[in-house]
Amino acid sequence: MSVGVLIIGLGQIGMGYDLDLDPNQYIYSHARAFSQHPDFHLVAAVDPGPQQRKIFAQKYQCPAYENIESALSRHQPGLVVIATPTLFHKEALQKVLNQSQPKVVLCEKPLANDAEDGQWMVNTCSEKGVELYVNYLRRADPAVIEIKRRIETGEISSPIKGVVWYSKGLLHNGSHFFNLLEYWLGPMQSFAVINEGRLWDQIDPEPDVQVRFENGEVVFLSAWEEAFSHYTVELLSPAGRLRYEQGGAFVQWQLAFADPILQGCKALSSQVYEVANGMDRYQWHVADQLANAMRGEEFQLCTGNDALHTLVALNKILAH
Repeated sequence: MSVGVLIIGLGQIGMGYDLDLDPNQYIYSHARAFSQHPDFHLVAAVDPGPQQRKIFAQKYQCPAYENIESALSRHQPGLVVIATPTLFHKEALQKVLNQSQPKVVLCEKPLANDAEDGQWMVNTCSEKGVELYVNYLRRADPAVIEIKRRIETGEISSPIKGVVWYSKGLLHNGSHFFNLLEYWLGPMQSFAVINEGRLWDQIDPEPDVQVRFENGEVVFLSAWEEAFSHYTVELLSPAGRLRYEQGGAFVQWQLAFADPILQGCKALSSQVYEVANGMDRYQWHVADQLANAMRGEEFQLCTGNDALHTLVALNKILAH
């Protein structure tokens, strides 16, 4: 199987993040991931910027078009990647489905800015027989999948409580970690806003909020992106402590054990166990999970419905 891929949007996640990095070590963009994965091949890209189109054509030896209509008049891809700004996700999908019927659409996160547009995207793909996935990339990472396994088997036992630090808006960057916690702990049951916070870039709210998920309770706290990036998750369980640091670049587990000196007391072991992750190649892991899905095998990607649940939950918090 080698599925042809059209990428719509050649910004950072579309092409830019790893443009000048070693391709043998880093795979951060859709362009690099789908050019390297054996189950896919690039057929074309779309971007309104002539310089972006020129760079893509030279780097990947594929044509790049100014608009979706021009690309689809010449190519009929099996997979379409929508990597435009969120505001244009619905419009891009509409244009794609008016002119083609790919097997799969992979859309950047969040699915949309509001639940109504997100619901339309999910419903329309379903009606046309197109599988829709959303690029919450951490769900494809080996460490994240392993942590989910440990929670499901009780190695990380209940009750679970945690803290998340996020920045650059709850809907955009914060949604990465909200979706991750839904993957680990199940859907949101209730929430309480602790602090209204501010608007990031005058658009995206950054509240502090306590969220009760099906299998745990987590407080989301906003940091200051202009000072430094800080994306972490800390989960406490009766079995120990999980630290998900630097956006997932370091994942560590500490076991709880009986204190050898203080009878009846427990403490965290000084031994820290690393949980192997693949964040240097995160977009390749998404492509690999997507290949599994297209073969009808087990996969861990975020579906359109999963992403819609995330969007609905976040909209409830922001509209409280």
